[in-house]
Amino acid sequence: MAAISIFDIFKIGIGPSSSHTVGPMKSARAFAAELQPVADRVATVSVTLYGSLAHTGKGHGTDSAILLGLTGLQPDTIDPDAVAGLLRKIRGDRALDLLHVGRIPFDPDKDLRFEFGDELPRHTNGMRFVARSADGDVLADQEYYSLGGGFIARGNDPEPAAQKGEPPHSFDSATSLLQQASDNKLSIAELVALNERHWRSAAEVDECIDALWSAMQSCIERGLGTDGVLPGKLAVVRRAPKIQKRLQSRGESSAFDAMEWVNAFAIAVNEENAAGGRVVTSPTNGAAGIIPAVLMYYRRFVPNSTDGGVRVFLLTAGAIGILYKINASISGAEMGCQGEVGVACSMAAAGLAAVFGGSNDQIEEAAEIGMEHNLGLTCDPVGGLVQIPCIERNAMGAVKAINAAMLAMHGDGTHKVSLDQVIATMRQTGLDMSSIYKETSKGGLAVNVPEC
Repeated sequence: MAAISIFDIFKIGIGPSSSHTVGPMKSARAFAAELQPVADRVATVSVTLYGSLAHTGKGHGTDSAILLGLTGLQPDTIDPDAVAGLLRKIRGDRALDLLHVGRIPFDPDKDLRFEFGDELPRHTNGMRFVARSADGDVLADQEYYSLGGGFIARGNDPEPAAQKGEPPHSFDSATSLLQQASDNKLSIAELVALNERHWRSAAEVDECIDALWSAMQSCIERGLGTDGVLPGKLAVVRRAPKIQKRLQSRGESSAFDAMEWVNAFAIAVNEENAAGGRVVTSPTNGAAGIIPAVLMYYRRFVPNSTDGGVRVFLLTAGAIGILYKINASISGAEMGCQGEVGVACSMAAAGLAAVFGGSNDQIEEAAEIGMEHNLGLTCDPVGGLVQIPCIERNAMGAVKAINAAMLAMHGDGTHKVSLDQVIATMRQTGLDMSSIYKETSKGGLAVNVPEC
């Protein structure tokens, strides 16, 4: 079992998609890095996108991500405000500065191809990169896959482990997680914190968590404060600022307003994501608004909330995300939106139950409820854009997560359906789901709603 950190689940990047933007950017950069030994011979590079990346790549910015990645840029450090200018120059010059190689001709209309028929064998989010010499000799020919949540893999190689060595309390199921926590008299958050300290100091773990929360808050603030129209042919008008102004006009917030604020927080994040802004992949970009919205609900509306509670929330939510990554998938192209919004809802419900003071069994039940009522959720973005129904879907998922935590807190943690069972059900449901409902925009709302 590959060791997974919560910081593999939560990553700072840019929108609009972790699988279609972040993963391809990382893949393109990784391929470019492979060319270093033959850098003096590389004359041209071509790229082919397959499966879901082909069908919805334009709307998700996959082509742009590839161009940026080939130049060596990375999603966690790139300046979102500089992206438009960089892309304009590449497309205008029909050339790019390939990492380790230097300037080469690259015509995005010819050298970056969308293959709508075939798929690569490992995953629907497949890419093929080919580098040639001036004589046309193939110097490198490699497949990469974007596995969801920003995770990538090269060809048939095992998915690389981001962390070195096994932590003291490794787990691969909710059952083993609960058993280890019980045996060691630890909460889920305490157990995960000990695991994280296997790779980082305690201070570094806290600093990394605080940085995630800071990035989430900044994203909410930008989303609430930015008016205008989202990019793309749907011309969707941003709503978060209007919702905030309406709520602020009522005066001091009351409990009655809490759910409306949750809607505003979630929509703010996902409007930023749709605009290509900086977000925290939680566990994907398409579902990036749920955990920040529920965390903001905790800080603003739950009495006696603390920064320490935020850490407990994210440690707990991260543990649940790890379980889905190990035993199912967090890729909308594999699982439909149950693998994105459903997983984020499950994670947020667990985190909230933890800061409500729930037992480990209640936390596990909250996570189970969060997914049980998202089973079968399709991924059918209109126009291939992460806007309709994705933005509102995050608001619905955040409210559902809060309700799931509250329902779990009414019981004693005893329940009929386990988290392991619901994760297995989610995986099987995703496998059974028609491909037209898995991020291809070939079914559902994507074909029944006019694009203009």
